[in-house]
Amino acid sequence: MTITKQFTFIDLFAGIGGFRLALSNLGGHCLGFSEINNDAISTYCSNFGEAAHLNLGNITQIKSLPIHDILTAGVPCQSWSIAGKNLGFDDDRGQLWNDTLYLLNQARPKAFIFENVKGLADPRNQAALAYILERVGKAGYFARHFVLNSSDYGVPQDRVRVYIIGFRHEAHLHKFRLPAPQKNTLKLVDVLQDCGEKRTAAIGLGETMDLFGDTVADKKRYRKSNGMNDFFLFNDIRNGPTTIHSWDLLPTTERQQQICYLLLSNRRKRLYGRLDGNPLSLGHFQRLDRTIQAAELEALVDLGIFKKVDYTYTINPYRDFELDALEQLVLAQATEEEITLDALKECRELKMARIAFEKVLAALVEKNVLVCSEIRYEFRYTKISTGIEGVNRVFLPKSEAFPTLVASDSNDFVALKDVDADNDHDYKQSFLKEIFHKQQFRKIAKEEACLIQGFPKDFQLPEARSRWMKLLGNSVSVPVIQQLGQAILATGCLEDSVLPTRVAADMDCLCLA
Repeated sequence: MTITKQFTFIDLFAGIGGFRLALSNLGGHCLGFSEINNDAISTYCSNFGEAAHLNLGNITQIKSLPIHDILTAGVPCQSWSIAGKNLGFDDDRGQLWNDTLYLLNQARPKAFIFENVKGLADPRNQAALAYILERVGKAGYFARHFVLNSSDYGVPQDRVRVYIIGFRHEAHLHKFRLPAPQKNTLKLVDVLQDCGEKRTAAIGLGETMDLFGDTVADKKRYRKSNGMNDFFLFNDIRNGPTTIHSWDLLPTTERQQQICYLLLSNRRKRLYGRLDGNPLSLGHFQRLDRTIQAAELEALVDLGIFKKVDYTYTINPYRDFELDALEQLVLAQATEEEITLDALKECRELKMARIAFEKVLAALVEKNVLVCSEIRYEFRYTKISTGIEGVNRVFLPKSEAFPTLVASDSNDFVALKDVDADNDHDYKQSFLKEIFHKQQFRKIAKEEACLIQGFPKDFQLPEARSRWMKLLGNSVSVPVIQQLGQAILATGCLEDSVLPTRVAADMDCLCLA
């Protein structure tokens, strides 16, 4: 049963109002929001009938907040996401945590909800997350983080996010009960407008489980129906019964397919480079199969399945040129007068400089400072999210959930009908014949995307797809926040009228840089 109680909240990094919609449903009253994106501000004000002056503006310029009960913040996630450069606090955007914790310490709300991408809780960012929680503690709060999937809380979307829940008093943290995953929730077919028959789903807030029980992890990526996946992946660097490769879509011989699989099965071996995926030279191919000829690899390049990669460069010892700082940084990655692509891709200094080192390489070759000494072959399509020819995944209507909505949109589609078969081969062929070749698939519509994020389907958004997808992709899943908010209210934290002594506001102690 939903707990409703009059309370106040502040909405930082508000976006289009996912936090506001969720907490308003619980009886909350918004005292102000902070947002800098003009599209988001306009959408927020339009949907909530709010005057623009309620916007507190850029969080870095806010000196104080009015007294309120709950603080919410979807701190920008690019510093921690897989899609970003994974620079963490070395990325200026990560420093917005400073401003968030400054305002938490200044306003002293009774509780808070912070949301971020799953990457913040990944092992590579373990120290950063621990540091954030430590600084939350120094601000006088007791908090824990949870990794939750939106598909467990009322929407058909595999959206895994980190939620940090905190209270002024430790007793309320111990009373907090994380909402349990729902057993009966919306499925993808329930929100699609023209794909299959919808079914009836009872959406409730669910029961609760003890705070110190297992958190919900990302376990739904590979759902299966009758032993077969409910989506098809268009990808040349992964393999599986429902993976569609370039050589499945183009006229190729059995021999050419064998060479493709040879590259697929060996490109991730450390023997060929330090990266998780490396191109192979003709010599590498011939050590795997001595009958392979250069002309065969070139034929796969001509088909658009392979591409040629200038992989190793030798430094010209007779150079005498003036080099700029970036060119010197690239040359500094040389080992025994050779530079390889994997060394450049792993260089943290180049990542932080945010430069396309390929352009620097081209300039150095043009100046005859570098000479390409090794050519390798790689698949033309090597970026997983890009897929093949603009198609990454096609989800069947029977799929339980759609993948994470992202601000930049994605190459994910939904099929207009289901297919089935008795074995993997026939399943794949049926999909290609009945759905792919007949173009029986499309991108999700705006109304569907709203429902996938837990917004009303008539939520007012811009008409342009790039604009509304960016707004929805940057938002939170409303039902998740609503259930977390309900669990916070159930602790009784709002009934506490004792205002503890403020922690020293010397923000040097909260600096995360």
